[in-house]
Amino acid sequence: MYGRRGTQLLKELSSCETGQLPALNTDTFDEVIKECKAHSSEVQSLTGKIQEEGLDLATTRNADYFGAAIHHYSIIRNKRCLMAYMYNRAEIIQSLRWKVGRILPQEISVKLNHSEEEYFKNHSSALESYMSDLELDLTVDMVPPKDPYIKVRVLDDIGTLLLSDQSPNLARHSIHFLKRTDAEQFISQGLMEELSD
Repeated sequence: MYGRRGTQLLKELSSCETGQLPALNTDTFDEVIKECKAHSSEVQSLTGKIQEEGLDLATTRNADYFGAAIHHYSIIRNKRCLMAYMYNRAEIIQSLRWKVGRILPQEISVKLNHSEEEYFKNHSSALESYMSDLELDLTVDMVPPKDPYIKVRVLDDIGTLLLSDQSPNLARHSIHFLKRTDAEQFISQGLMEELSD
C-alpha cells in the first residue's frame, strides 16, 4: 500500500516519550524517497501515454489520468510525512539546547545525522548571539524562582567581585546571600553550591 513507510516514520516518532529523540531512521527515510521517485516516474509515464494518444491532459478522465492522480497524491502524502518527521525532529533538537546546554551528550549526538548536528550548532550559536546582544542569559531559571536571592557556599577562593548589588569577598567556605543571577555562573562552574534552608 502506498504511503505505509512514511506513516511508519511518524508512528515511530510519536511512540517515543514527549521530548525524546529516537535515532534517525535513515533506512525507512530512504525507502520513502525511493518510493516517491517510483511514483514520479509512473506519473511521467502515464501523462506521456495520455499525450501520445493525442488527448488533452486538462480534460481527459480515463484510467491513465486517474492512475497518474493516485501516484501524484501518493507523492504529496509521502512528502508531507517526511516534512512532519523532520519538523518534529527539528523541534526536539531546538529544545535540547534549553535542556542540556551547548554541548550535546554522547547518547544524544549518536541519534543525529550530520545535518542535524549542524542545525543544533547553528541554533545554539544564534541563541548565544541573541543573548549576547541582550546581555541576558535566557537559559538561567527556566522556572521563575520564588526568591531572587539564594544562600550559597563558596567552594573555591574566588576573591572580591563587583556583583550587581554588592561586592563581597568570596573566600573559600564562606556563605553568602547573592542574587540568583549572579550566583548561577559560579554554581555551573563548580565554584559555589546552593544551600537549602
